[in-house]
Amino acid sequence: MTCWAILSGIEGNLAAYEAVLADIKRQRSPVEELYILGDVIAPTPETEKVIERVRSPRSNEPVPQICQGWWEEQLLILHGLGRTGEPTELIERYGIEMVKTLWDAMPRETVEWVRSLDFGFFELDCLLIHGSSVSVSDELTPDTPAIQMLERLMRMDANTLFCGRSGLTFPYEIQQGSVNSSLTTLDQATSPQATLVKPRQAIGVGNVGRIPGQATYTLYSPNTNQIEFRTVRYASGKGFQPAKDK
Repeated sequence: MTCWAILSGIEGNLAAYEAVLADIKRQRSPVEELYILGDVIAPTPETEKVIERVRSPRSNEPVPQICQGWWEEQLLILHGLGRTGEPTELIERYGIEMVKTLWDAMPRETVEWVRSLDFGFFELDCLLIHGSSVSVSDELTPDTPAIQMLERLMRMDANTLFCGRSGLTFPYEIQQGSVNSSLTTLDQATSPQATLVKPRQAIGVGNVGRIPGQATYTLYSPNTNQIEFRTVRYASGKGFQPAKDK
């Protein structure tokens, strides 16, 4: 039986990542695909070791497929390679000091590796991405309005969206139904049109490295659509803990 391991937010925490890999190896069904949905990096001393580890899996481990996350996007912005020109989100969230901290923590080789990462993956009928097809900053949660969640799914015509931005593990199901839409211009308004909506779902995959001693990730069987949220306890390792979070 095919099984995927889907995780996000290692955030430079090598001990947490090793704990998840060990848990993956203990699974009864072999994990054939490993997806890391961004935030591999963070301004921590261990980030370079984490990058080396994900880029050099051992012979009995699946090769990780990695896409960009929020931290990767912020790093690219600092080097003039991002989708926006200024690190506004980084400053608003962590303060101006974090600009220099992140810049100093990442060598140019890391920047080039981050630049090579995909924005997301589309496998079978599943979209795997850090935030959503809108942006890496798009934080989907169990409280996201249904119409907004549906729009994110329909953008890529995905039946299942796996996302990691919130750091939460959650299932979000959209039942079969219909959506009425109309277009209003300055000249006229069109009659409402009904669009049939098939069942879809969004899955929050958890966060590996943010909470010291606790990593969460997701197992998924595409053949049966079965989802299992895993919580792994480990003895040591500290996630990214900023001095100031605005």
